[in-house]
Amino acid sequence: MTFVAAQQVADAVLYEGYALYPYRPSAAKNRFRWQFGVLAPRSPKDDGEPWFAQTECLIECDDARGMDHVLSVCVRGLRPESTGLGVDTQSPAWLEGTPHAIELSGIRLAAPAEQIFELDLGVRVLLIVEASRVDSFFKVRLRLENSEEWSPVFADNRDAMLRRSLVGAHLLLAIEGGAFVSLLDPPQSAARAAADCENRHTWPVLVGDRGRRDLMLSSPIVLYDFPAVAKESQGDLCDAAEIDEILSLRILTMTDEEKAEARAADPRVRALLDRVEALTPDALAALHGTMRSADFFNPPGAAPERAFVMIGERRVERGSHVTLRPNRRADAMDMFLRDQAATVAGVYRDVDDRVYVAVTVDIDPAAMLHDSFGRFFYFDPAEVEPA
Repeated sequence: MTFVAAQQVADAVLYEGYALYPYRPSAAKNRFRWQFGVLAPRSPKDDGEPWFAQTECLIECDDARGMDHVLSVCVRGLRPESTGLGVDTQSPAWLEGTPHAIELSGIRLAAPAEQIFELDLGVRVLLIVEASRVDSFFKVRLRLENSEEWSPVFADNRDAMLRRSLVGAHLLLAIEGGAFVSLLDPPQSAARAAADCENRHTWPVLVGDRGRRDLMLSSPIVLYDFPAVAKESQGDLCDAAEIDEILSLRILTMTDEEKAEARAADPRVRALLDRVEALTPDALAALHGTMRSADFFNPPGAAPERAFVMIGERRVERGSHVTLRPNRRADAMDMFLRDQAATVAGVYRDVDDRVYVAVTVDIDPAAMLHDSFGRFFYFDPAEVEPA
């Protein structure tokens, strides 16, 4: 089983927050680092950084005994190591992250209830795998623990503690002979079992091919199912919450002195700055304003431009002519749009499965332009009257 389909997203998770704009070690936000996926030695009072991460997920079972269900796990994380470079005499040395990964294959779900693997990722780590039957599913628990001994120096020296930790720690899971169940949007048959899954310090989501459901990423940051890196992105900027274009433009405004400090601290940061400075005008322009399909908000085969909704006995879909009758007082624009003729651009569902009718207003001289940009007004079906 290969994890290639999940590699790009997993790498973005691994380096999330590694260094933040303006990427200088002297910047306040870069003096307290490694805030995601820290797996530290266990403190005596359990009052320190997390020392374990627990993943629970569901797998659909095709055969009653589960003899053909084989799980593969890839444990990944960064090991912080001191470069000896300090920002100033009052600052700790800059820690550089070295990636580590160990892949375990051939874990049979029908094997004994608990399987323990001792791993060496630069620090000692235990992976405990348990599987049990829940209705027609396998419930799998994977508990990743840092088994390094606690030292009293860790209480006052976070960097010393981090050097015996994994950061950005996460799991990649692959299943043969079955399929993972979405914990965000489980089918009705799995809703109860999914609600009982207890995930600690991690967030498991489906990744890879939407039609297969054979890969899962258990991430230390919150994601949705089937996350993806935009194809226009020229490379990881270590801050997935930022827009690449804005962050790249900000980097280009840094002074030579600021860039020199950032480059001197870490080879990954140096490569990041070099990549942004080498962007061509076309590559930079490609980062601006790309429209994405909203198919994932709609049932399979019901993309917004093909979806429809029944209003009374009338079928309303893209191209339908309607009259707007706003009644929810949701927006100040309602008073201007009341009784206006409009054309339906698509029918959408939000993450709570509520249906909305997207329209352009017929008297708007820019209606065709708005349609080409995907900029619409959205109304509840009860606020739309078929013409």
